[in-house]
Amino acid sequence: MYTIEDLALTLSQYLPYEQVAKVKRAYYYAEQAHDGQKRKSGEPYVTHPLAVAEILSELRMDCDGLTAALLHDVIEDTGISRDALTEQFGEGVAGLVDGVSKLTHLEFNSQVEKQAHNFQKMAMAMADDIRVILVKLADRLHNMRTLDAMPAHKKRRIARETLDIYAPIANRLGMYNVRVDLESLAFQAYYPMRARMLQKAIHKKYGQQRIKDTQKLEDTIRSELAADYIEASISVREKHIYSIYQKMDKKRRSLGEIMDVMGVRIVTDRHDSCYRILGVIHALFKPIEGRFKDYIAVPKSNGYQSLHTTVLGANGIPMEIQIRTEEMDLVANNGIAAHWANKVTGNSNMPSNHDRATKWVKSLLEIQQKARNPVEFVDNVKRDLFPDEVYVFTPNGQIIELPSGATPVDFAYGVHTEIGNTCISCRINRRLAPLSTQLESGQTVEIITAKNAQPNVAWLSFAITGKARTNIRHYLKDKQRENAIVIGHRLLTRSLNAFKTNIDELTTEQISQVLSNHQLATMDDLLESIGKGRHVGYLVARELFPNIDEDTLVTPKSFKVNGSEGMLISYAKCCAPIPGDPIVGYVQVDKGIVIHHSNCPNIQDHLSSPERFIRMAWGKEIEEELNISLIVSYINERGAVAKIASSISDTDFQVSNLDIIERGRVSRLRLSITVASRVGLADVMRRIKAVRCVEKVTRETIVGR
Repeated sequence: MYTIEDLALTLSQYLPYEQVAKVKRAYYYAEQAHDGQKRKSGEPYVTHPLAVAEILSELRMDCDGLTAALLHDVIEDTGISRDALTEQFGEGVAGLVDGVSKLTHLEFNSQVEKQAHNFQKMAMAMADDIRVILVKLADRLHNMRTLDAMPAHKKRRIARETLDIYAPIANRLGMYNVRVDLESLAFQAYYPMRARMLQKAIHKKYGQQRIKDTQKLEDTIRSELAADYIEASISVREKHIYSIYQKMDKKRRSLGEIMDVMGVRIVTDRHDSCYRILGVIHALFKPIEGRFKDYIAVPKSNGYQSLHTTVLGANGIPMEIQIRTEEMDLVANNGIAAHWANKVTGNSNMPSNHDRATKWVKSLLEIQQKARNPVEFVDNVKRDLFPDEVYVFTPNGQIIELPSGATPVDFAYGVHTEIGNTCISCRINRRLAPLSTQLESGQTVEIITAKNAQPNVAWLSFAITGKARTNIRHYLKDKQRENAIVIGHRLLTRSLNAFKTNIDELTTEQISQVLSNHQLATMDDLLESIGKGRHVGYLVARELFPNIDEDTLVTPKSFKVNGSEGMLISYAKCCAPIPGDPIVGYVQVDKGIVIHHSNCPNIQDHLSSPERFIRMAWGKEIEEELNISLIVSYINERGAVAKIASSISDTDFQVSNLDIIERGRVSRLRLSITVASRVGLADVMRRIKAVRCVEKVTRETIVGR
């Protein structure tokens, strides 16, 4: 059984005596705090924080990090407060423990919400001290190693969370060994049968000659490197099972189609030796085209550096070969944790990995500040945990790292938030391209901006980075609030005019009373709520003037639509009104004003709420282009559809869709077009009717004409 003395012996190899003594004191403090508590396995609870500290000691964690590891559950599971920890071990340790601790004193609507709140708290603590996540990863790793003691449903939940959040974070921080352990354990817990069957298939396909072939391969490479006077260590490994499963699942491939089940890692002492070894390997084995990656020249976002090449080995079996220096290998295996190992050894040649990780963690702050809730925050962070990256260039040659599938919008926000907010188009390799284009490594991307441009809601359908999506949503949310306040002001003013007054004439007492009634803080909050349809302007006005006789009310003027109101004024798809049509507005909760044609049959469904109807009229200067559908009845003769389409091809009207909905001697088609007025619509309908084979043209769904 692993003891505190075993841990102290390990720590004495790299920490001074007084720091080892502090760690031991933390252990005895935790032992006393957890006295009487047992794990599901029946072991004393203190064995868990001791195991967490052991994992971190292998990574050469510093004194405060190890102390926090031993104490990480005392706030959550015992009666000990943060202040007590601060008094005993200092603010640094107490802050680390608090950052790792879960939220235990709040009520949540669901397990998802609870996990989101916990992760958000931890992420914010990470921004202050990156060691929080290292303690949490070690905590999760030991929990995964002892998962068998948990009930089946909890095993699956914890395993899923590990695969979704913690393993990707370990990968993002470059901690390969921790990531592999987490993934393998979680995969076996979540898909036990798949894991067993895949392991069996791998052993059957590659296991019989594996030892013999491995030794022969090592000897061949070693002798060739020695002939070129290159010193290096060589190891042959089998790719971990979850990585193989992912490739099979995502790419819909069989085991035989996975190219890099077997892998060779060559570690040398010099940077230039890596490229010399690559030459030797390509002379020995046939390289597979398109499978070479130089992560030394262009490191991954987590600091990972290595040369990767896939070659055909013995018996024609593909194998991946990784070539790197000893320093690169340390970073590749331990990621950000290598930072503390370097501090111990005095090696300061690799600060970049810690800087990269810290930069990423700091970016979580921006995502958190602009996210609407913890669930959205976690969703956006997940999008930033992609294992694959693309590397693109700015026009001046700066490299921007983005997740696979990223678009110019993601690139724009990656450069600067303001560039993202004002971008209108882009050039990829000096050619104009849509903002939805998926970027590829090596491309040069130039963003074209405009001073008055703003994010488009459609960008959310293709932007994938957390930073881009968070900023788009934040901007749209702010813009929607502004629009809602303006519309709410117009609606309330219109309603108050019926009472022969206006907003400016309201007393402080009246405003305070109505805000109190609806539990709102400010007048802007009330106006926003009216603009979004959550409150009705007329009913609010009635609250303000409860004693006025309705018979004395003045009929309010029509609400003018000018086309610049934004997302909170929309046009009903059922009747598709266009400028010039008689219209009526219906105030719908969280949608604002939905405009219907006055003859639309669907407004009958809302007659039970007459207070939500608004008299509407088109503004004189409106230039809104709207989609409508026409139903065209025509004699089904050769070339009829082409004749109908060509009748309006020389106009300014855009045809968005043409669909034949009924075939026969007299056929019917639906023609969707964009028009700006009834005059334009009449012109289109006249042109279509002029086609010899056309019998009738009508607007879809409009009745009473």
